[in-house]
Amino acid sequence: MSIIPAERWPARFATAVLCSLLVLSLPACSDSSSTSERSAPTTDASGIEVPPDLAEAFTATLEERATALLTRDKEGFLTGIDRADPGFVTAQGGYYDNLAQLPLGQFAYDLDRSSMVREDDQYWVVVEVTMQLEQFDPQPVVTRDRFRFAPKQDDRFVVSSVTDPEWESANDQQKQPWDVVPVLARARPGVLGIFDKASVAAAEPLMDSIEQGIGNVSATVPYEWRDSVVVYALSDTKFLASLDDLPGGDPEKLDGVAFPVMAGDEEGRVVATRFALHPSMLGQPGTERDRLIRHELTHVALGQRDDRAPAWLSEGIAEWVSVQPLPPELRRLPQDALGEAEAGVRGLPGDGTFNDAGSSANYGLSWWACEYLVAGFGAESLWRLLEELNRPGAVQDDVLESLVGLSSRMLARRGAKMMINEYDPGFLPSDPAVTPPATSTDAPTAATGPTEPGNIVSP
Repeated sequence: MSIIPAERWPARFATAVLCSLLVLSLPACSDSSSTSERSAPTTDASGIEVPPDLAEAFTATLEERATALLTRDKEGFLTGIDRADPGFVTAQGGYYDNLAQLPLGQFAYDLDRSSMVREDDQYWVVVEVTMQLEQFDPQPVVTRDRFRFAPKQDDRFVVSSVTDPEWESANDQQKQPWDVVPVLARARPGVLGIFDKASVAAAEPLMDSIEQGIGNVSATVPYEWRDSVVVYALSDTKFLASLDDLPGGDPEKLDGVAFPVMAGDEEGRVVATRFALHPSMLGQPGTERDRLIRHELTHVALGQRDDRAPAWLSEGIAEWVSVQPLPPELRRLPQDALGEAEAGVRGLPGDGTFNDAGSSANYGLSWWACEYLVAGFGAESLWRLLEELNRPGAVQDDVLESLVGLSSRMLARRGAKMMINEYDPGFLPSDPAVTPPATSTDAPTAATGPTEPGNIVSP
């Protein structure tokens, strides 16, 4: 992930700034019980003074700056900036403006004292930044960054850099939009939308859809969740491209994606799930966008409950939930999914190839496998299967045989038959194994994925 140095951020605040733009006012200080030898500055081999209690002074100033942000005191937040670099000043002011829009329940800095490294008369140090979005993050999110502090003539230190490309490359952190570009936040109960100047015009109808989608998903998914979400709706795909393990690897081929936000601890805990939309979706209000939003919200609601589950089940459930509010005639399907079904499927889509070139077909086949389960065994079979397949070491065919008496191959083929019967009931297969059942299912649903207009079919 490439981040443009914040010091080069122009006045229009258009390039990137790192997660924590910190400037530290640093008086040389010690407690009243210190001896005169401990309080007096010392020098290194080059004769440069090293103030006593350096880490304590850094920490005190960090706490002052965190308080300034939480109390919306911009001047306090910017105290200690190296005023010789106008771009640096602008960058930090822009970062403050971003964070001041967020519902910060917690914001704090923690100095990693063991990381302090001297460079000439300056100091590099790693700082942990703790942030919690009130009503959206059940736990704080912790990220790490590295800052350089330079001495001033009045015995203070100021931050002279927040960019260390070599350290950043070795300690990759997932930056959020407010860390790297100017954002405009819009909030409603349960929804925090992150927009930019070019996308904010779409905010109101999009957030209407998200609010409605939260209600729809909560009515269908039987698990407790926070009924809230943070959504990124930006005018370019740079954030999408920065995500690790992006499905398919190409942000231009995704309409939207859900992703985890990590606690930053050694256990690798997930704090929350958020989702981001492709810019093309912002100007497309209506049934299909609403369906996409419900799909992504299903992933948010499930959280870690589908982390170990196979992709076909995770995505199939999200598709099934997404179409429940739609009448059958609006539950559209990608043409290539129907083509795959009519060609004769041999099994459920695999994880390793799920998001390859045939991804839209995989979404459709996965969705209809879930439709078959619901039609034959009830919606509760989806949740039982999800819980069992999300267990460590679960074997897919063993679980399927135990719960519904089917192998993966049987489930895939029966789901495909239902799809054909609904979308192409006059189809005459050359392979008798894919002959559709004599009676039509009354439970059509729809597929999510990168489909082109005109390349979908309706029941």
